[in-house]
Amino acid sequence: MSAVRFLLLLLCLSLSPQNSMSITEAEALLAFKISLLNTEKLGSWREGSRPCEDKWEGVFCEEGKPIIIRLHLQNMGLSGVIDVNALLEIKNLKTLSLSNNSFSGDLPFFNKLTGLRALYVSSNKFSGEIPADYFAGTTLRRVWLSDNEFSGKIPESLGKLGSLTALHLERNKFTGLIPDISQKSLVELDMSGNQLEGEVPKGMERFGVDAFKDNAGLCGAFVGKDCVVTIEGKGGDVKSTIGVVIAVVVVMTILLLLSTAVKSKSKDDDFSVLGKEPMEDDVVEVRVHGSGGKGGGESTRSVGSTGGGGSSKKSGDHSSHKKGGSEHGSRKGSQNGKSAGAIGDLIMINDEKGPFGLADLMKAAAEVLGNGGLGSAYKAVMSNGVSVVVKRIRDMNKLDKEEFDVAIRRIGNLRHKNILTPLAYHYRKEEKLVVSEYIPKGSLLYVLHGDRGTYHAELNWPTRLKIIKGIVSGLQYLNAQFSSYDLPHGNLKACNVLLKDNYEPLLSDYAFIKMVTVNQASQGMFAYKSPEGLENQQMSPKADMYCLGIIILELLTGKFPSQYLNAGKGGTDVIQWVRTAIEEKKEAEFLDPEIVSSYGDAVPSMIQLLHVGAECTERDPDKRPSLQDVVKTLEQMQG
Repeated sequence: MSAVRFLLLLLCLSLSPQNSMSITEAEALLAFKISLLNTEKLGSWREGSRPCEDKWEGVFCEEGKPIIIRLHLQNMGLSGVIDVNALLEIKNLKTLSLSNNSFSGDLPFFNKLTGLRALYVSSNKFSGEIPADYFAGTTLRRVWLSDNEFSGKIPESLGKLGSLTALHLERNKFTGLIPDISQKSLVELDMSGNQLEGEVPKGMERFGVDAFKDNAGLCGAFVGKDCVVTIEGKGGDVKSTIGVVIAVVVVMTILLLLSTAVKSKSKDDDFSVLGKEPMEDDVVEVRVHGSGGKGGGESTRSVGSTGGGGSSKKSGDHSSHKKGGSEHGSRKGSQNGKSAGAIGDLIMINDEKGPFGLADLMKAAAEVLGNGGLGSAYKAVMSNGVSVVVKRIRDMNKLDKEEFDVAIRRIGNLRHKNILTPLAYHYRKEEKLVVSEYIPKGSLLYVLHGDRGTYHAELNWPTRLKIIKGIVSGLQYLNAQFSSYDLPHGNLKACNVLLKDNYEPLLSDYAFIKMVTVNQASQGMFAYKSPEGLENQQMSPKADMYCLGIIILELLTGKFPSQYLNAGKGGTDVIQWVRTAIEEKKEAEFLDPEIVSSYGDAVPSMIQLLHVGAECTERDPDKRPSLQDVVKTLEQMQG
């Protein structure tokens, strides 16, 4: 291209988006490049070459066609003035990523790109206010503006994007009230780390408190901070801090309760029954009738650990923990024959580890393992030497006692090498105890992300493939046994995959969907974090496939999934991470180096399985493979 023609091209682009001069997409990209600084990494963008055929850096085209659909220019050190008019010539551009560069100033007029679906400009130095109507007329679905210096109010037009699925505004300087951005399509939201104030709109509370943290001016019951109201009076505006009044009432109430508690304790040093949390010690007090000595008195056992516990080194719903925590072994004496109501015994549903009763459990020292989505877990050693985990689940009241017994016994009858079958249960209306065998190695979550030095050499490619195959085998068995369930598993995640000494996986916390309420399921079961779960709570076995996909990606990349955390704060978005790898055709670079370095010949199989994990996590459940399809793929793979 001659210098004169190029100058004319730039002039034409700068005058009007409706260019009178027809230019190619290659010429448009070169015009875009010339507006930037520090373009060394765009060296492949050369006159005379073709963006799609010659694979220009960061340019992605429709498969098999010379049509540009995505520009991924993140992490390139770019700066300068972004020529949006040049990008207007890329008629089919759907994704623009300029994150982690050095752009500054006002947000460019990306809203001119009305066909754009995803805009990523995080981690730059953009600043200033964004006009309220900036996003009107666009078709954006994913917007990342985080880690810049934007100020002023959040644009109200974001709430009008009918197909918006993800919005990240965290760590900016946005001020004022939060506009209502609560469309049903939205599943990811983060506004933390700004200067927002007022109450969070009701429709946005579903994203959790973490999505709004570190905004000192926010108030209301949702964030646990009382709002300041203004009362109009004859003497002018009088600001009345309602929070102060409430605080005084709360303090007086607490003092009254403490006084009452002291008086009650002096009269009767009684313990609460199962279901009531003690104030300081994380213990479970259980009465055992007829085992406390003469007269059929009661004895009380503590199942738990003082000091709060729950933060031992092997984290997860049901993971192994270092010994040495606080233990409870003292036994309370008779309580003068006073009864707290019959609470029954442990009901054995699987006697493979020998029979034991509630009295045996109460005699055992207990160790807190941690808290999970459905409840807390404790380790105890029975008198017969068997170590068990006691899962304490609250509000599992969808079924009455007889129906619950039928459902839990059905689970107790399961027999499969990759399924951890419960041993016993204890029923109370307020909560249930589910007792299972303790697995010393712990959970996949700990083994993969915890003290990597302990299992580093063993977590090779054959071992990880074995774990994946075992998980799929166990899931296949659950699908056959609970074919009528919407969610045969429902809570499949790394902390609910336990590992035997030989790394054979055991699935736990499954098939509870019939026992828990919809609210409890949505709060505590991982399948409800699938896109369809977050949007409409319409569950099917394909939600289990989504969970399986997360584990596959987790094992292949070695990354801790942000999907395990509330609002995705922390960890790595393994879904987006792998999609980027596939789009850039750099899958091998995204695999965990620990499995690639010693098993280079198996990289094609790893990449094939990476694609399977990506397909399992497709947003549309109908696009996810069937479990049988995954089984067929795995049958062809060798460790």
